[in-house]
Amino acid sequence: MIFRVPPRSALLAGLSRRSVDLLLPRVKGRDGAGERWARSAIRWHLTRRYGLDGLHLTPTVNGPVLARPVPGITPLEARRRCLETVLTVLADAGVDHFCVRGYDDRAAAVAISSGPRREAWAALRREALRRPLFVAPVTESGVGTPLPATSNHAWRLLSGQRVIRLIQYFCDPSGNLLFGPEHGCDLEVWSRTPQGPLHAPRPNRCADFVPADSPRVTLDEAKFTRLASAHAGPQPQRPTRTEFEGTLLDDVTFPVDVVYTWVDDADPAWRSRRDTALGEQRAPLMTQAAGAARFANHDELRYSMRSLHLYAPWVRRIWLVTDDQVPSWLDGCHERVTVVSHKEVFGGAGRLPTFNSHAIETRLHHIDGLAEHFVYFNDDVFVGRPLTPLKFFQPNGLSKSFPSKGKVDPGPVDGHDLASTAAGKNNRELIARDFGRHLTYKMKHVPHPLRRDVLAEMGERYAAELERTAGNRFRDPSDLSLVSSAYHYYALATGRAVIDRISSTYVSLAAPEAKAALTRIRTRRDHDVFCVNDEEGTPEQRAERHRLLHGFLTAYFPVAAPWELPPPAVPRQDR
Repeated sequence: MIFRVPPRSALLAGLSRRSVDLLLPRVKGRDGAGERWARSAIRWHLTRRYGLDGLHLTPTVNGPVLARPVPGITPLEARRRCLETVLTVLADAGVDHFCVRGYDDRAAAVAISSGPRREAWAALRREALRRPLFVAPVTESGVGTPLPATSNHAWRLLSGQRVIRLIQYFCDPSGNLLFGPEHGCDLEVWSRTPQGPLHAPRPNRCADFVPADSPRVTLDEAKFTRLASAHAGPQPQRPTRTEFEGTLLDDVTFPVDVVYTWVDDADPAWRSRRDTALGEQRAPLMTQAAGAARFANHDELRYSMRSLHLYAPWVRRIWLVTDDQVPSWLDGCHERVTVVSHKEVFGGAGRLPTFNSHAIETRLHHIDGLAEHFVYFNDDVFVGRPLTPLKFFQPNGLSKSFPSKGKVDPGPVDGHDLASTAAGKNNRELIARDFGRHLTYKMKHVPHPLRRDVLAEMGERYAAELERTAGNRFRDPSDLSLVSSAYHYYALATGRAVIDRISSTYVSLAAPEAKAALTRIRTRRDHDVFCVNDEEGTPEQRAERHRLLHGFLTAYFPVAAPWELPPPAVPRQDR
């Protein structure tokens, strides 16, 4: 085959056009040999240029780039590193600057005045001789094509730009994660007006004009990105001006927690409790109420919690509600994770042990210490890309509901209904009775934003119905589905929630196209959240699904969360 890296793509790898001509003539080979040779040549040249070992030459839509592998890298950490590079370069060059509270939570923004722009650009170009840096124009239509910051061509193209983005590429050591332009740092050139104040080149969240002699202050990182939260740990301090102080109307000022329910179906003690409860069950069980798939554990919880660490670092605390079970990989002493027993949340209510998720969900708002605003996750639901709390709550505290196009079946509950269908019909009856609204659509199988005060109010209003649900040890035709369904309709009807959209998808591991769907999700990474669910099957089918899911999850979420225990050491084999 004939392989050639186009000049634009090679520029993105940090090479001059002359280097392209020298390193990448037409190379003939088979089975990718030409491509392998070209990548080796680029790697050699760049390592020689920067004197750096361990860099990864990584393909992107714009061509190969040199990425720095960073263990534990996250989008927020990539943003921090790009911002700190800019702040250090400007400070060393003596260029006055301040951080801006912009609209983009993923990228940082730093302002300079138009006077020292040439000095700032020169300093960035010198820094690019030490490490691979890229620059791109930022316009109303978005971020342009990244170019190496060592290139004369790049700076000629950017000479008239008032906003440029400095970009560094970071990856995790496995190479499955790559963070680049979306987490860079914008440099804004603020012009001086005839009256003296500095004028912003584009709108921001606080002030379009700043007096040239405005006092300097430092603010928490959470003021500049809603990916961070003052409730989730210590915050780096950022230099800015007094005009960017204060709490804004679109700031989320309240803490947000996450609650999971989880079971380890491989635990012999739990199996014994379940089998005893099944033996005591008098009423016939509903379809799928006690099937293996309902309780199956494919280690999804570990990766769902990793997705929070990667893409929702603003979460204050995670609460894991279990039947006195703790995952073997979880550090039970970590300050941001608390394991809660069913006994604690049920108190004297319900009937334990219970194997009914509807029953457990009626008691979640009784967790002692839980934030007023929290998001309920099933362990098979994952965050797919960086999200802020605004995806789940309005700044004034209203929760968001995400209706599905799927409908609740018409008619009363009958013996053929699935448990979830029966619960939806029961929810519909209550909403129609109390509010005169006809419930037709289901809610998406996504994370559920909830408020404790609304749940407590529902607990009083529907005490008999919820008490009956809490007492059903397995799913029952009389159940309500409180947190995944009934809450949302009630909160909407009483003005405590709003309807919004969320980008999501659902994959059944039993579907023939499951492997292709998972590959598409991993490659594109363009969903806010996604769910991967299992179904009944033979032991061989379920083992194959486990292997498929494990490979997908380890590739999508390769970065371990801080609450995970280190993996056990592998015994050394003596020869």
